[in-house]
Amino acid sequence: MNLESVRLTGSDRGVAGLPIRLVVAFVVGTAVLGVMLNMISGVGALTTTELDARPTPDVVHTENTTITVAAVDTGGHAIPDVTVVLSADTAGLAGGEPIVARTNATGVATIRATPTLPPTAGQGTLTLTVNPPSGKYADRRANTDVLVVR
Repeated sequence: MNLESVRLTGSDRGVAGLPIRLVVAFVVGTAVLGVMLNMISGVGALTTTELDARPTPDVVHTENTTITVAAVDTGGHAIPDVTVVLSADTAGLAGGEPIVARTNATGVATIRATPTLPPTAGQGTLTLTVNPPSGKYADRRANTDVLVVR
């Protein structure tokens, strides 16, 4: 084979040197993969439901306080056996350690805390995270923070 016989200018097959069958197989394979992934994402058993933490009250003062936290799914239904963690953000907690509680059968956890603020701050926040039971729940989005005021 000499170099004169290989011409790239007269080819009408798309990318030079790439067989048209390979291009067609790639396009069809990509389309089929997209359809399969769309079907899988619609299967309820394989998807997870987002959990949210709803504290009551969501505004507290720097004194001993009780906060009830409802762990709810996207439909607003309370979920039992969820671990709820209240931790310091721009406000602190007396003792310096996060406070851990678990939701009861009605999906509510009770947390007793003493929030603290730095001397120069008029307000701050405490962060709530939920660790759902294994299975079909997840906590990917940020939850409602607890606002601490003087």
